Amino acid sequence: MLVVVDTNILVSALWSKNGAPAQIVAKVLQGELIPCYDWRIMDEYRAVLQRPKFKFRPDEINSLLDWFKAIGKSVIVPEIKIDFTDEADKKFYEVAKFCNAKLITGNLKHFPEENFIMSVQDFLSLYF
Repeated sequence: MLVVVDTNILVSALWSKNGAPAQIVAKVLQGELIPCYDWRIMDEYRAVLQRPKFKFRPDEINSLLDWFKAIGKSVIVPEIKIDFTDEADKKFYEVAKFCNAKLITGNLKHFPEENFIMSVQDFLSLYF
């Protein structure tokens, strides 16, 4: 199954190895889920995960992102003409639409109400 993983899910997964977001990342690492991304998403992942306040180790960040790149689907997507409250979130929406993937986020209020956009809990309960 193709998924787009919002950055907040990665942060939460690295922050708490036992939470629901960590289950999503584990399913990616096990090959059960295939992450879709573009260069903008990968840049955001790296920039956010490297923030000093999180204190994530560089090798931990590199391993995770290298794995996403190795098993994931890198795409180049056309811009979608839709207004977003936070334009930084638009790239996740665009990639999910382009790939026909599920968008998993901890911030549903940042996205339009569409059936392919879901919380971690909703995604896990529907598919696992």
